[in-house]
Amino acid sequence: MINFPFCKINLGLNVISKRADGFHNIETCLYPVPWKDVLEIIPSNEQQFSVTGIEVPGDPQNNIVLKAYNLLKKDFELGNFQIHLHKIIPHGAGLGGGSSDGAHALKLINQIFNLNLPQDVLRSYALQLGSDCPFFIDRKPMIATGRGEVLQSFTLDLTSLHLLIVKPPVEVSTAEAYSNIFPAMPKHDLRTVLSQPVNQWKLSLKNDFEETVFKRYPLISEIKEELYNLGAVYSSMSGSGSAVYGLFNSRVEVVDHFEGMQVWQWRL
Repeated sequence: MINFPFCKINLGLNVISKRADGFHNIETCLYPVPWKDVLEIIPSNEQQFSVTGIEVPGDPQNNIVLKAYNLLKKDFELGNFQIHLHKIIPHGAGLGGGSSDGAHALKLINQIFNLNLPQDVLRSYALQLGSDCPFFIDRKPMIATGRGEVLQSFTLDLTSLHLLIVKPPVEVSTAEAYSNIFPAMPKHDLRTVLSQPVNQWKLSLKNDFEETVFKRYPLISEIKEELYNLGAVYSSMSGSGSAVYGLFNSRVEVVDHFEGMQVWQWRL
C-alpha cells in the first residue's frame, strides 16, 4: 500500500512563552501543501526498510517511519513489513516532511492491519512522535497552539493562488532557532489577520523566527526579498526555516533567480 506524505507551510508563527517542560507555547496556522514524499508499506515475512531520493541524515533505524511502526507494535499484534520511503521534501527546511512521514506511516499501518483506530487516537499516537505530527493525520488548515499539538480547524481557502517554495543549501536547526528567540505576546490576533485579504498580510502576519535566523543566514532573508521583487502578495519563512515561500496571483517565471537552490511551484 502506498501513500504520499504532504508537507506544510506556516502562515504566521508566534512564539509566545517558554514552558516549564522546556518546550515553547506557540501560535501558528499550518497549511497543507502538495509537495510530497512517497511511502510504501507491504506486509512481508521479514522486516526491511529502505530510503531513496534525498539523503536522510542519521541512522536509518532511527527514522521516524520505523518509530511509528514500533509505537503501534507496543499495543497491537503487527507482522513484519517491507517499508520503502522515497524522500522528496527537503529536511531542515521548516516544511514538516519528516513529521508527515511518521504520521502517514501510522495511517498506513492502521489501514493494512484493520486496526480501525479513529482520527483522534491516531493523533494521540502521532503526538508521541513529534509536536507537529498530529497535523498530518488530517489534511486541512489548522490553527496550532500549545507546543503545536493543540489543533483547531480553520477555514482558509488559498486555491486561487500560486505557491512558490525556495529551499537554499542551508539547514536550520529547530533547537538552535528556539535558543535564540525571545518569546512575547503577538501584537496582532492571528485569526483576525488571516481573515483579511492576503495582500494585507505583509503588514501584520509575522514569523518570530525570521529576525534571528535572517541575521545568521542572510541568504534566507535575500530569498524573501527576491520573492517580493517577483510580485509575491505575501512571503515568509516556513517554521524555523530554511525554506521560504511566496504566494502569487499567477504563475511566476523564476529562471536564474534562485540558482543552486531547490525551487517548487504549484497552483494551490
